[in-house]
Amino acid sequence: MSNFTVISDADLNAWLEEHQAWSLANDEVFIHLEFENFVEAFGFISRVAILAEKQNHHPRLENVYNKVKLFLSTHDAGNKITTKDLELAEAIERLK
Repeated sequence: MSNFTVISDADLNAWLEEHQAWSLANDEVFIHLEFENFVEAFGFISRVAILAEKQNHHPRLENVYNKVKLFLSTHDAGNKITTKDLELAEAIERLK
């Protein structure tokens, strides 16, 4: 039994309207963040890692110096966007 639901296109578009820092690319929601320096960026990544581990849902991420990109989709749903992704995205927003 899964603990997520695949998000419909209409629901995803509505969510993206409410969460304009996030975008859609290749069946993933993603956010691009910039920080003052590498230490701040890495600290944010560490907080995301703790949060993701608690939710047992892990983003794909990229980090170059002070720039961080996070990508979310659900592997167990065939790499589609699910409620798990949007819940983690909202929790990540609260970390900023």
